[in-house]
Amino acid sequence: MRALVKTAPTEGFTLQEVPVPTIREDEVLIRVRRAGVCGTDVHIHDWDAWASGRCKPPFTIGHEFAGEVEQVGALVTDVRIGDRVTAEGHIVCGRCHLCRTGNAHVCPNTKIIGVDRDGCFADYIAMPASNVWHLDDAIPFEIGGIHDPMGNAFHTALHGTEIPGATVLVTGCGPIGIFAVGICVAAGASRVIASDVNPTRLALAKQMGAHDTVTPSEAKATVQQVTGGLGVDVVLEMSGVPAAIHQAFELVRVGGRVQMLGIPAKPFEVNLATEIIFKGITVYGVIGRRMYDTWIQMSQFLRSGKFDPTPVITHRFPLEAHAEAIAAIKDGSAGKVVFEIG
Repeated sequence: MRALVKTAPTEGFTLQEVPVPTIREDEVLIRVRRAGVCGTDVHIHDWDAWASGRCKPPFTIGHEFAGEVEQVGALVTDVRIGDRVTAEGHIVCGRCHLCRTGNAHVCPNTKIIGVDRDGCFADYIAMPASNVWHLDDAIPFEIGGIHDPMGNAFHTALHGTEIPGATVLVTGCGPIGIFAVGICVAAGASRVIASDVNPTRLALAKQMGAHDTVTPSEAKATVQQVTGGLGVDVVLEMSGVPAAIHQAFELVRVGGRVQMLGIPAKPFEVNLATEIIFKGITVYGVIGRRMYDTWIQMSQFLRSGKFDPTPVITHRFPLEAHAEAIAAIKDGSAGKVVFEIG
């Protein structure tokens, strides 16, 4: 089969022929139809400090996908050949303290497809049946293929928050931030403000329902105007940029909530006293998707018809055009990028 492989600890990927994966008795073999490309794949492509410290080539890239089940292991009872599926790409141990208390999304033994083991930028992928998520017939493969980043957005927007009627600021309008805008609108936020430096992404945020689209330099005045100086109820910090994180703490109201998904490139100072403690705010760190209540939320929102992520997908490429796909992400011209594989 074809697979996009990180062959060596240097920049770039290689499209090559590799054996079709064999499956264990508790696994399924899935023919990949669509796969989403994300910033993690760019880090691995560029072989930056994070990638070189985490990944061990050679391995197949990719962790967002959807497709059809072609083979099932002997112990699998709830997945059948021909099923249209996606999957949770974080493979957890199921036995540690966190897994057994409903917190598998922070399992310390997690292995991620396309990072720690072979991924989905290939014609086929083997997955544990327990990680498989069935798609409704009405959900196209390209939407199924972006459930992973959508799940990050659902987790960030909805876990622990009270979005109906709330004022929300989204700092950072990459694809996950743009998804989060649409989720908050669908969930009944009274005002959603999207902030970014990229006009293309702000336009996509507007298309997903943002009431206000601003640059970071405009965000404070807009928040003060629409909240009467109170500050927003919730900030979804998606950028990881230190200035945006400080702004999140500044513009959230006293007693509000900051949900943090963006990852800073390096440590920086935060004044815990003035930015967090004296304001009485709650700060929540987001990792992946909660297993599997986030997935249930996604399915329910998609079925409602009030949330349609399709506008966020701006670029579609075959696997052979992987260099162009990475370039589109890096130059900021894309929303969500998808590989059309099968």
